[in-house]
Amino acid sequence: MFFANHINPASGLVVRNAAAAGRSSKSFYDQKLWDAAKSNYLSAGDYVFIQFGHNDQKKDSARHTDPFTTYQEYLTIYVKDTRAAMANPVLLTPISRAVWHDGTLEQSLGDYPAAMRQLAAKLNVPLIDMNVDTMALFSKLGEEFTQNNLFMFLPAGKYPNYPNGIKDKTHLQEAGAKQVAALVAQGIAKANLPIKAYVQN
Repeated sequence: MFFANHINPASGLVVRNAAAAGRSSKSFYDQKLWDAAKSNYLSAGDYVFIQFGHNDQKKDSARHTDPFTTYQEYLTIYVKDTRAAMANPVLLTPISRAVWHDGTLEQSLGDYPAAMRQLAAKLNVPLIDMNVDTMALFSKLGEEFTQNNLFMFLPAGKYPNYPNGIKDKTHLQEAGAKQVAALVAQGIAKANLPIKAYVQN
C-alpha cells in the first residue's frame, strides 16, 4: 500500500487495495473476489490498476492460465467490466522476480508480460510496464543488494517469524515495496494518465 504515499493528500484521491495473496487472474475471478471488488469499490471515474502473472504460472488447475489464451481472456473481463462501470482500466505487467544466472537477472515470468502488452495494444488500454521497469532497477542495483535489501532474503536467527531464514525470490521486503510503488508513480507519468497531476514521484 506504499503507492498511497505518492498521492497528493490535497487531491482527495483514495487508494483502495482489492488484491488477495496467492490469486491468479483466474482464481481471483472464480472465487468471486472481482465481484466483491466491483460491489465494494468500483465507481464511475475510478482508475483500476490490474496486475496478474506470478500465480498464473502455477501448475494447479485452480490458478494456471495460458499467457495468450486464458490469461488474456480473464484480463479482458476485468478491462470490459471496468469500462462498463465508466471507470478506467490500467494494465501493469508483473514485476520481475529475483532470479539471477551468472550475475544476470533473468526474465522469469515467461510470456505473461508479452501477452499483457499485446492485449493492452489490442484493447487500447494504458500499460505500465512494471516488468521492464523492475528488471532495469534490479539489474542496476545488482544481485546481492536486490536480494538482501528488496526481496525476502532473510538470514537465520534474525527475525522471529523466520527463525531458519528464508530466500524468497518473489515477495518484497518493505524497502522493495517502496521502490516498486515509486516505479508505479513514475509509470503513471510516462503513460500520461490524467491522474498524473495528483501523483508525486
